[in-house]
Amino acid sequence: MNTSQAITTKYLPCTNTKGSRIQAKTASGIKAIISYPYELSGVDCHALAAETLAKQLGWLESGTPFEKQYAAGGTSTGYVFVNRL
Repeated sequence: MNTSQAITTKYLPCTNTKGSRIQAKTASGIKAIISYPYELSGVDCHALAAETLAKQLGWLESGTPFEKQYAAGGTSTGYVFVNRL
């Protein structure tokens, strides 16, 4: 059984010093922040941030695409990604 935590994501708007970003975070507070990927849209932007964090934590099965390993659901502030394996 895989016991990794869910990953939540949210959009961070631009500031005077930083561009728009997407933050991915675990329940324990581990974070990854990526620059907003303008070449993507919607949930794909958030999936890229979640995948970045999952890679950092070693939560991905080798050879299996992220979208096959994680299911996404929308929230009022972004998305939640949970491992389906």
